[in-house]
Amino acid sequence: MPTIFTVFSLLISFFVTFLFLPYWIKRAKEHNLVGRDINKLNGRSVAELGGLIVVFSAVLGILSYVAFSVFIYNNTTELLFLMASSTSIFIAVLIGLFDDILGWKIGLRQYQKMLLTFLIAIPIMVINTGVSSVRLPFFEWINFGVLFPLILIPVGIVGASNVFNMLAGFNGLEAGMGVIILSSLGFISFMLGEHSAAVISGCFVVALIAFLVYNWYPAVVFPGDIMTLSVGTAIAIVAILGNIELYALMMFIPLYLIEFLLKSKGRFRKESFGQITQNGLELKYGKIYGLTHLSIWLNKKIFGIATEQRIVLLILLFQFFISLSVVIYFLAIINAYIANPWF
Repeated sequence: MPTIFTVFSLLISFFVTFLFLPYWIKRAKEHNLVGRDINKLNGRSVAELGGLIVVFSAVLGILSYVAFSVFIYNNTTELLFLMASSTSIFIAVLIGLFDDILGWKIGLRQYQKMLLTFLIAIPIMVINTGVSSVRLPFFEWINFGVLFPLILIPVGIVGASNVFNMLAGFNGLEAGMGVIILSSLGFISFMLGEHSAAVISGCFVVALIAFLVYNWYPAVVFPGDIMTLSVGTAIAIVAILGNIELYALMMFIPLYLIEFLLKSKGRFRKESFGQITQNGLELKYGKIYGLTHLSIWLNKKIFGIATEQRIVLLILLFQFFISLSVVIYFLAIINAYIANPWF
């Protein structure tokens, strides 16, 4: 069961985000750190870089957990993993901040960002964390040996951070996806007794929930690449530390693979936004080049109108059912193992 100190760490992550974001929003607007809300008719200006507060709060919660473990319980077994994870997340913050400050249109090119994200993996690689035996979809357990820290860890972190960054641009979408995926992975980690992974998940989930208060429609703050790269990194780290790569892939692949394929259809040059009209959003290019476009099309077919809230909710609903299915599958595996340890 979580201790009172674990709960306190989660509360720190939530309340630091919830209480500091209004101040950040005010200061960001004063210094013109704003972006245009493209999916609105009025194109109003919204504070940018809100992800900075989210990640700071999540890491502060993680470090609080470390402090409690060391000073209260004299427990240093998880210290190395959590400190390396925090370092990787801060590297993701720096890369995201660099891209956000350079500007959305003149920021890093996609291949440059991908190359830079290899730096994120270094702290996790050098401590050689995780288990080299991995169960992949449609395969039994495979022991990758030294290839696990040298190849699989960087590929996993680079892939998760960049792919999670692809599905964005609508109020509440990025944070909502992060809450669903990380809470599911955190639950699985907790059930397996992988406390480091569960704590990282928990601190990010509560910080993202607090962020959603300000980022849900109509958003008063945007996350920026700071948050999307960091949340993608956190997902990969939780999967590695918790030795639950299979479940992470099962949650991640369906929607994000569709997003990748649809975006590749437009050679990654088509924007995810919709065409604004008096009656909601329409397909900007007349064709589907991303999940948000697909959600616009489905909403038009089902409801006759595609509003930003419905577009986001439909995508989140799909991710919720995918993640729930994976959690149910995990519980079935656990129950089968309890019934038959040789399973």
